Amino acid sequence: MTAHLDHLVIAARTLDEGRAWLEGRVGVSMQPGGTHDTFGTHNAVLSLGPDAYLEVIAVNPHAPAPTRPRWFALDTDEMQGRLEAGPALIHWVAAVEGLTPSADVLELSRGENRWRLTVAPDGTLPMYGVAPSLIHWLSPPPPTRLADVGVRLVKLQLGTAHPDRLRARLDTLEFGGEVEVYEAPQAELRAVLQTPGGLVTL
Repeated sequence: MTAHLDHLVIAARTLDEGRAWLEGRVGVSMQPGGTHDTFGTHNAVLSLGPDAYLEVIAVNPHAPAPTRPRWFALDTDEMQGRLEAGPALIHWVAAVEGLTPSADVLELSRGENRWRLTVAPDGTLPMYGVAPSLIHWLSPPPPTRLADVGVRLVKLQLGTAHPDRLRARLDTLEFGGEVEVYEAPQAELRAVLQTPGGLVTL
């Protein structure tokens, strides 16, 4: 199964906090995203070129509580504690050519966007976020409509206590992209971006 990087996920306690944090680092403005009714979240988005983008996501305080755990581990005490220290790059999503609906594959929508995404029933992240969730777009993906603001991903660095396991998972996906896997005591993600003002690491 071939795959490519679709988007990076930054989580924050509030969407305003996340947007301010990211815009202060990359020096350009994000575009409005929308709401995710299934999970009670909302987002803002930023182009990373013609094939990828970045989202800031947060719990939507105006949405009813979802009937299932929120995605990206947003309901967990661990993630909430982590975000108390500020917004963070927590995950990434790889695009694939197809996904069959199942308990772990949901068909979702936001505005004109429609897609299928792998989401664990308990909302946890694969390998604490360093292994990608998989997405299959049923509509043109967001980068086709986002304004190009001159930001590009240079490298995604993934630290894990199980680097061989992560490399094997990426090999299974036949993943092509600027991804570097290294050994670390616990899961960690860093994205090196080229911005109009120079290189920035998130």
